This record gives sequence, structure tokens and C-alpha cells, in this order.
Amino acid sequence: MAARTGAATQPPVAGSTDSAWLTPLRADVLAAVTEFLDTRCRDTLRGAHVDIAEDVLRGLLAEGKCVRSSYLYLGWQCGAPVSAATVRAAASLELLHAFALVQDDVMDESDMRRGRPSAHRAFQRWHQERGLPGSPARFGESAAVLLGDLCLVWAEQMLRESGVDGAALSRAWPRYDAMRTELAVGQFADLVNDSAGFPSLTDVLDVARRKSGNYTVRRPLEIGAALAGCDDAVLDVLGRYGEAIGEAFQLRDDLLGVFGAPATTGKPTGTDLIARKATTVVVAGYELASGAQQRQFKEFMTADHLGSDDVTRWQALIKEVGTVQWIENMIVDRVNAAVEVLSSLGPADVAPDARSALITMASACTERTA
Repeated sequence: MAARTGAATQPPVAGSTDSAWLTPLRADVLAAVTEFLDTRCRDTLRGAHVDIAEDVLRGLLAEGKCVRSSYLYLGWQCGAPVSAATVRAAASLELLHAFALVQDDVMDESDMRRGRPSAHRAFQRWHQERGLPGSPARFGESAAVLLGDLCLVWAEQMLRESGVDGAALSRAWPRYDAMRTELAVGQFADLVNDSAGFPSLTDVLDVARRKSGNYTVRRPLEIGAALAGCDDAVLDVLGRYGEAIGEAFQLRDDLLGVFGAPATTGKPTGTDLIARKATTVVVAGYELASGAQQRQFKEFMTADHLGSDDVTRWQALIKEVGTVQWIENMIVDRVNAAVEVLSSLGPADVAPDARSALITMASACTERTA
């Protein structure tokens, strides 16, 4: 494929039985984002007098897995041939995701993101190095929130300017608005996500579905399909597939939040345990435990502070009660359900290449290590 200066002139057609097509698609998506930022940063961000802002944003976008943009792209391919406009429309979700990541890190007081300082920590250090007045921590959080807001605005702007016609955009906006609303409401729920409250697994799954699952898979897929003009029956099937894979994606994310290695996740091991988050892994483990094991869970779930030894002991307890296999089974069940629902779509409903790619993506999303 020729060198890229923006979106590819011949975008890849997803549909092989492996995920090889994801590599050129990711390159095309990131190239489209870079092209968009080259103009916006020059005309807008460089006038903010915070010279690190552009570096922070580009660093955040450079190493993304492009899951959401890939699903928008696949949704489009379900109903129409892909084009350079498809790539640009899909790439706009990378800016929306950057907004969500910056916001999430501020809320969680996270120090790291993808192996580098989170946005608010980078801004905090910039403030300290220049000896500016006021609180460096407060400045860092404020600057990160503003950068996230800018990403939210630019995400919609990039979609509007992608080259997709107005009629297609009109079909997609209701789902786009639903995605952003669900994300915000899910973040509200996450603010009070505390293991000491002992929520039920049903409640935790509901938050995960709204905060991450729909936003990661279902809505991007539906938006792409709506842009391509898919009918309601196809959109309904894709929505059910997206909900199942979105849940499986979050279940895998929760396992990584407890057991993921820093080298692959870019975050310290056991971050969700240290933050005392009521994730599916923690809540399922508590519900699976009995007697003395459940009392140990309660001690960890209500602790004011957890050191590295505590995290190691809690991880061992989670494994001991069979949580990992239980969550793995939940992931498999959801992947199987998603594949099954796709079987109702024939060649006249969705292009065979797109259906094959959706099955491939189901595995890629749920078997990941980062």
C-alpha cells in the first residue's frame, strides 16, 4: 500500500478469517487523525500558550488500538462500499475516545496511560517545571479537562467534515447522541463505583454496559451502519451483536484491571483493586466466595488503603474462588451469542466480507492482553 498522507485512497476491505486487515486500517485511521490535527493544532491549539498540549494529545492518540473506529468502519461495510470518507468518519471516534480517556484519568486520579504519564500528570509537571503560581495538581486537572473538551468538539467536527453526505449524517446523529449520553451517564455511575457498597453483579454489569460496552462496540457499529443506509432489521441485529461483544470487551478489561501486566496494559498491576473499584471481577469473586473467603473479600473491599502485598493477596483470593474461569466463561457465552445473532443475516442483508470481519473482531476484542 502506498505511503499515507491522510486517509487511504484504497481503504482495506475487512473480511479475511484473520485480523490482518486491521493493521492497514489502523494505519489509515491514525493517518486521518494526524492530518486533521495538523491543521487544528496549528490554527487553534498552538494559541493556548501551553506548548505541551499538542504533544500530550498526539501522544495519547498515537498508540490507540482503534477498536471503536474499526467498528464504525465495519458497520459501514455492512451496507455500502468503503471509501476515504469512511476512514475519516471512523477516525473521528479516536478523538472522542481521547476525550473519554482524559476525563477518566482525571476522575480516577490515574498516573499513567499507555505507558506514559496521563494528561493531567503531564500538565502538572509542565506547571511545576515553570514555577507558575497556584497548585500544579489543580492546573493539571484543569488543563486536561479543557483538552478533553476540545477533543469532544473536534470529534464531531471531524465527522461532519469527513466527506459523508448530509443525509447519511442525519441518520447517524441520534445514535451518536445516544453514545455520548450513555458515556456521560456511565461516568456518573462510575463516580460512586465503590466496592465498599457491595453492589450486585447485575448492577455492575449495567454500569459496564452503559459506560463502556455500548460506547466501545454497539454504538460505533450502529453509527457506521446508519451512515451506510442499513435498514432497521440489520441495525437491530448489529445492535444485539454489539451489546454482547461490548459486555465481553468490558469483562476482559476488568480482568486486565486486576491481573494485567504493566508491560502490556501501560498501568501498574492491580489498579482496579488499589482504587477499590467494584468491577465485575471483584463483585463476581465476592459472590462466588463463601464463609471465611467472603470475610476476606469484605476486608479488602472496605480497606482505606491497600499496599502491594494486599493486592497480591487479593489477587490470589480472586483466583482461589474460581473467579477468573467464571469471567472467562461469561466472555465465551457473550461471544457465542454475538456470533449466533449474526447467523440471522444472509448475503442479501450484509456483505459476507463484513459478516466474516465481525466474527474476527469479536475474537480480537475479547482475547486481547492490553
